Amino acid sequence: MRILPITSLEHPDLQDYSRLTDVALRRKLEPAGGLYMAESEKVVARAVAAGHVPRSMLLQEKFLPQAERLLVDHPDTPVFVGSEELLEQLTGYRMHRGVLAAMHRPELPSAASVLENAKTVLVLEDIVDHTNVGAAFRNAAGLGADAVLVTERCADPLYRRSVRVSMGTVLQVPWTRLPSWQESRELFHEHGFEIAGLALDEHAAPLQDYARERPERVALLLGTEGDGLTRRALEAADRTVIIPMLHGVDSLNVAATSAVALYALLNN
Repeated sequence: MRILPITSLEHPDLQDYSRLTDVALRRKLEPAGGLYMAESEKVVARAVAAGHVPRSMLLQEKFLPQAERLLVDHPDTPVFVGSEELLEQLTGYRMHRGVLAAMHRPELPSAASVLENAKTVLVLEDIVDHTNVGAAFRNAAGLGADAVLVTERCADPLYRRSVRVSMGTVLQVPWTRLPSWQESRELFHEHGFEIAGLALDEHAAPLQDYARERPERVALLLGTEGDGLTRRALEAADRTVIIPMLHGVDSLNVAATSAVALYALLNN
């Protein structure tokens, strides 16, 4: 491995860890496509297994065995090593999960290619909380959804918190961003999907009823925290579905909703 002891926080490659926010990492033009941060051995391992290429790695000396296991196929990757105090000064927080890697962002696939062989997909519209995005991806992976599609205004699945909350599953579940609803509706229908929107709609079908007679291909559509699905999304949906609630509670958190709905759809 290319082990580089940190002697100065001014090393240009350390800027990836100190001076760039997650948004800035995504928009960074060099390298092309931008970067994202993968934190912990498990998450970095999933990233590498998915074919993502590390740009560099940051860690304490005691975590070098993790780096050695992770970089078997990338031996030329710079591995920056420093004390706990120095790394906290660099990153602004205590690094207790082992390795932190700056990863090259892969090019997103087309929505058509993601839908081609899928039968059950999760669609996240304008969800702004990175924790909810990460949790939804984890639910999709654990319950067996074939893919996740997100709208343009949805929070970045490769934001550090999303990746961490998802336990790295954002790196293994196929996903991409959708175009406008008019284009997306046509795209789903071209691939044989019924669009089912989770909504507080008096005409919505109870989830258990819908799940019993679900069509072969379903795009399960969830809206943003608070307001739910937008008018355009509801207009694009073929059906609306509701999870019946008790004790005056009208709905669940969006991440919890994704778990309940996916379980119902995939276990009938």
